[in-house]
Amino acid sequence: MKFPLVRELANEGFPVSLTCGVLGFSRQAFFKWEKCPISRRDWENAHLANELFDLHKDDPPFGYRFLCDELKDRGREVGENRVQRICQEHQIWSTTTKKGRKVAGKTPGPAVNDDLVQRDFTASRPNELWLTDITEHPTLEGKLYCCSLKDVFSNRIVGYAIAERETSELVCDALRQAVIRRGPVAVVIVHSDRGGQFRSRSFQRLLRVNGLAGSMGRVASAADNAAMESFHSLLQKNVLDQKRVWRTREELRLAIVTWIEHTYNNRRRQRRLGKLTPVEFELTFTATDAA
Repeated sequence: MKFPLVRELANEGFPVSLTCGVLGFSRQAFFKWEKCPISRRDWENAHLANELFDLHKDDPPFGYRFLCDELKDRGREVGENRVQRICQEHQIWSTTTKKGRKVAGKTPGPAVNDDLVQRDFTASRPNELWLTDITEHPTLEGKLYCCSLKDVFSNRIVGYAIAERETSELVCDALRQAVIRRGPVAVVIVHSDRGGQFRSRSFQRLLRVNGLAGSMGRVASAADNAAMESFHSLLQKNVLDQKRVWRTREELRLAIVTWIEHTYNNRRRQRRLGKLTPVEFELTFTATDAA
């Protein structure tokens, strides 16, 4: 990598001996490279890489050992270690194995709230327990994120927010909408996972300001928020998967809002609610409670 720099500086008038001394190698090494910039080994590896690309294209599941065997069948005497090194350099991976290095993913942080639900997704009145989570879906313009809150008593979506980025502001907007719509007078438990958005200071501050009690499930345990996961599963089947490709975020946003407001809350009857919609179930309870 340094030899071309020496040549460029030499063309500009800098002595080769001076440049080589500064960069830490001898003039002889530079002149040897200048005679033959590409070594025979590099040249052979380049041809091997081309052959490996062709073989991998024919059989993508093949790993480097199978590719090495194919090369030997073609009369190329080459070792497995050399083939493995070339495959790693050019990212020629088997389609049946994990590719490349392992990249450290985001590790959920410690819970800032206790688990007050313990998988008991029941409520005797509205505004006792709200569940919340975030789902995402791709469009041609990029991903769209939706955070929603569900009242466990009636399964009604009481608040939601849709944005282009998965930030703490997204979950705060959804919670603000739920508080404005419902106006809870007693303490409501708001249960979520341990995502960074729900552990953020802004979200926790919003809970305290509105007199809400935060609750969090365990790490990597979807069952701790299963009732909310079931809603997102319905959203996936009834909206997100209805088109192979969503062209714009606005198109998908409109579809999500229409389904939540028009279909899920007001028209979709649920067996658990006695074949009533979430809105009808709450109206029936309110009338009975008033009587």
